[in-house]
Amino acid sequence: MALKKFKPITAGTRWRIGNAYAEVTTNVPEKTLVEPKPRTGGRNSSGHLSMRYRGGGHKKKYRLIDFKRNKTGLAEVVSIEYDPNRTAFIALLQYAYGEKRYILAPQGLQVGAKVESGKDVAPELGNALPMRNMPLGTNIHNIEIQPGQGGKLARSAGSSAQLTNKEDRYAILKMPSGELRKVLIDGYATVGVVSNSDHSLQSMGKAGRNRWKGIKPRNRGVAMNPVDHPMGGGEGKASGGQPRSRNGQYSRGLKTRTKGKASDKLIIQRKNGSKIAK
Repeated sequence: MALKKFKPITAGTRWRIGNAYAEVTTNVPEKTLVEPKPRTGGRNSSGHLSMRYRGGGHKKKYRLIDFKRNKTGLAEVVSIEYDPNRTAFIALLQYAYGEKRYILAPQGLQVGAKVESGKDVAPELGNALPMRNMPLGTNIHNIEIQPGQGGKLARSAGSSAQLTNKEDRYAILKMPSGELRKVLIDGYATVGVVSNSDHSLQSMGKAGRNRWKGIKPRNRGVAMNPVDHPMGGGEGKASGGQPRSRNGQYSRGLKTRTKGKASDKLIIQRKNGSKIAK
């Protein structure tokens, strides 16, 4: 991926670092694979504001992504496209009888490349197969937790997990966070690292770009009154004390994971290196 640093011809472009979209080959989505995406503005079904700081933004259409990769046979990559609903790029595949599907585009996938899905396919870039049939050390993404459910893990830009070991029922993965965990070995995963790896290095440059994304300005808790936020109030520019959320939950050091969660037995090592107590 290539980044583009803009010349400071305006105040908004002085600090802007954007995507050059060097990998993207078209700006027109496949009409049969898009559907309307209505916006709520943060309101629930009663019309009451249930999520603050949302509203406005450019209209979007949702791209239907094939997370299951359950169609066998060779498919050709027709285009690499931008998707406004996710950080990664997507790839349009065309199968032998004309059917088209979108998948998450791995880093390095080119237009004209051939990809396939199935139990006996080669573990090559863009192919989807069970983790049981992959060699150790393979970088994978779009990983199924339950076989047939569709990929749930490692789907954002630049992310991937590494297959470190295989047991009878489970594959042991090193997750993007550094966590070591078990996943059912017959679940499908796609070979490669998700595209657009430099997404986190972009800089908006101006607040208006966030408004285009539907994100409204977020005011600080310390600038509010005590009735509005636990960190509000005080004389002058008083600090808010221990950082916490609007409902009083501490933001530093508080363990929020449910004790005795069912997936604890599948986690071998936490991202901070600590072991899970069995």
